[in-house]
Amino acid sequence: MATIKDIAELADVSPATVSRVLNYDPDLSVGIETKQKIFKAAEELNYTKHKKNIKSAKAKILFVQWYDEAEELEDIYYLSIRLGIEKKAEELGLELIKRSLEEVEQAGADGILALGKFTKEQADFLFELNPNLLFVDFDALALGYNSLVIDFHQSMSSVFEYLTQHGHQKIGMIAGEEYTTGSQEPLEDRRLTIFREMLTQKKIVNDNYILKAPFTVIGGYEVMKQFLLEYPTDFPSAFFASSDALAIGALKAIHEAGLKVPEDISVIGFNDISVAKYVSPPLTTIKIHTEWMGELAVETLLSIIHGRAPVARKVTIATELIERASTR
Repeated sequence: MATIKDIAELADVSPATVSRVLNYDPDLSVGIETKQKIFKAAEELNYTKHKKNIKSAKAKILFVQWYDEAEELEDIYYLSIRLGIEKKAEELGLELIKRSLEEVEQAGADGILALGKFTKEQADFLFELNPNLLFVDFDALALGYNSLVIDFHQSMSSVFEYLTQHGHQKIGMIAGEEYTTGSQEPLEDRRLTIFREMLTQKKIVNDNYILKAPFTVIGGYEVMKQFLLEYPTDFPSAFFASSDALAIGALKAIHEAGLKVPEDISVIGFNDISVAKYVSPPLTTIKIHTEWMGELAVETLLSIIHGRAPVARKVTIATELIERASTR
């Protein structure tokens, strides 16, 4: 595992600054550029190449991003996928044209990679620009479009089995709230839908323990702080959070309330961003191989470009549970 010192050397900042940034210290005043350098260094040191011998025709790819650079730093899940996409494109000698949805125009690209969440209208617009289209982290198969997504059923089964096998019966969840760009349409958190079904089947669901917040550290902090004020003694023995950012915020609120993790409350995150191993205590989480996901997105789009398929495809990738010190 890369150390704080390793990250500091690569980012050309002090180890103290790295530690405070990775732990989302709200009192630290540093610019977006410095934060980007630190998070990017942490991701790069955590990055493992998964090379495959595939031939490319030096294609030109239009890369449409849902998040802007500032939003990426609130939850670096998308930053990690983006780095995987950029590294694979560079490795294959592809031209990557990066645009936000608002900036998209016909650029003579061979295909489009769309990373994030989109409305039907936005998806249709991108398809009209170029039918060689792949959505990443957005299930657009029902709309008739190629998609690369996470297997949430497998992920949530891992979380549920882990917690119940370790004796947890009072289980809570911090679900994520997010909206599409532009129209601000609310998006379903599939993890919540699936997890609630599992809890209901075991007759251990408690709606008071189901919290919702934006996918940010401050979102997780504020919703957990409010919950513990309302339920200072009646709280779950474990919380699952839909992202590591939410989980990291929850850890802070739990500590501030005078409770201990994992002795009083176990916490599980989702994504296994590079920061997860540096927080205190290190975070148990569902690992998404985000850098490989980015690589696979490029390879899948190239196969779409070079081999016309009669119907849309959905590529679903598995996850794995990484046990660290935030659970018991």
